[in-house]
Amino acid sequence: MQRKWFQYWFNSPFYHILYSQRNDAEAEYLIDNLSAWLKPTADSRILDIACGRGRHAIYMNKKGYDVTGIDLSEQSIKYAQQFEQKNLHFFVHDMRKLCFINYFDIALNLFTSFGYFETEKDHVNAFKSFRKGLKADGTLVIDYFNTQKILKNLTHQEIKTVDGIEFHLHKFVSEGKIIKHINFEHKGKPHAFEERVQAFTLADFERMLEKSGLQITKTFGSYNLDDYDEIKSDRLLLICKKV
Repeated sequence: MQRKWFQYWFNSPFYHILYSQRNDAEAEYLIDNLSAWLKPTADSRILDIACGRGRHAIYMNKKGYDVTGIDLSEQSIKYAQQFEQKNLHFFVHDMRKLCFINYFDIALNLFTSFGYFETEKDHVNAFKSFRKGLKADGTLVIDYFNTQKILKNLTHQEIKTVDGIEFHLHKFVSEGKIIKHINFEHKGKPHAFEERVQAFTLADFERMLEKSGLQITKTFGSYNLDDYDEIKSDRLLLICKKV
């Protein structure tokens, strides 16, 4: 089977270089605010879906929770596993496939770690696996970019220099996806990657979640947990429960 764009890009060291500005303070701020709102108990089990190198999972574990992180990137999980200890574990896993049943109190999918697949069926299958992994009264949290604002303010051409590498970024919209072409040279060798993320709206999420046996109980528009405004908000955070 042909590898998908995310299997190449998320396993590349250049992905982590380009996005190195995603600092721990921002991640910890979001986790602190979500924890204050969700009020998990001391024995809560938390699933971090598409956990990357584990920064959210590690911080949640430091707060005393039993945390499991899953990600499709072998390199990211290999990195995260150096931080494993009792009640903190990481696994290479495809979010579309079931891994636990009625096990977690909270499942988190943060920093737009969704929308990567080509078909709605794949995204619905992912939501179904999230749902099955939750206890009956469990909570799913989805953190996505606010598509409406992104589309209105899309920067089509951009150059970012990070660690001496000049990344040339070309963003555009095609077939309902926000696509980013990433081109750069490293040690005289040209590299090219792309990102293809579905431009899902709140209505799209409502439809897919309903198909999956989940419903949205609350929306937020920022990591401050402000109310969601489809024009002004930077983020779309969804709090979901089993139907």
